[in-house]
Amino acid sequence: MHKNMNHILLPCVMLLAPVAGLQAADSSKPAPSKPNILVIVADDLGYGDIGVHGGRDVPTPNIDALAAGGVRCTNGYVSAPYCSPSRAGFLTGRYQTRFGHEFNPHVGYVNKLGLPLEQRTIADRLRGAGYATGLVGKWHQGFNAAHHPQSRGFDDYFGFLVGGHNYLLHKDAEALFSSVYSYDMIYRNRQLQKLDGYTTDLFTDEAAAFMDRHAGKPWFLYLAYNAVHTPLEVLDKYGARVPAAVTDPERRGYLSLLVGLDDAVGRVAAKRGTTRTR
Repeated sequence: MHKNMNHILLPCVMLLAPVAGLQAADSSKPAPSKPNILVIVADDLGYGDIGVHGGRDVPTPNIDALAAGGVRCTNGYVSAPYCSPSRAGFLTGRYQTRFGHEFNPHVGYVNKLGLPLEQRTIADRLRGAGYATGLVGKWHQGFNAAHHPQSRGFDDYFGFLVGGHNYLLHKDAEALFSSVYSYDMIYRNRQLQKLDGYTTDLFTDEAAAFMDRHAGKPWFLYLAYNAVHTPLEVLDKYGARVPAAVTDPERRGYLSLLVGLDDAVGRVAAKRGTTRTR
């Protein structure tokens, strides 16, 4: 692991790679440099589908390498069975039941949906400690301006606001929104983007660009892929790598998303070796 980067890998069934905690102050020693912090989140990833947990349908060498080279927290669990509350737990460091965020924000008055505004996030705290903060990918903590990532501690944002999104983007497609799914509604900061591409690849590109852009100071990046959440949209270059022995079309679609996710993790892990701070 590169000395200036810590990694957390968090599928919805939580698998964690090494995380360095804050060290106690000791006036007799020089203050340690601030590490870069990268959090990678996979969405709806089955615990048993990655190689380190016995998955054999498709290889996941890059995810497995994080486990092999880090610390496996095998008794770590998400704090809620729903997507948005579990992310709220991570973002705040608190059980979401303590602040009434126990369900996905799908129905209700839009200005009240999402992570309650009185809650401070890890991005708030790290920005206060001198970090550049970024979110790439899925937010799912509210849709209006007050609940937007850039209102919750993140300097940079590239992604979608709701629970699910299509993978195959077309810049000429009509953008569609609901509180459950959005289609072709990727935002850069607060501006809607018209894009061609595949979200897993685009999010990885944006993660690399964030690291380069903020190479001169400590940074925190929350990289929240929508893979392997539905819809099961197959990009040919990943679908072709699913073994022919897997014949169920839905399983093949899911596994193609996993192949793309593992490649993305590999690209991000390779990037850490070229990223330097200070």
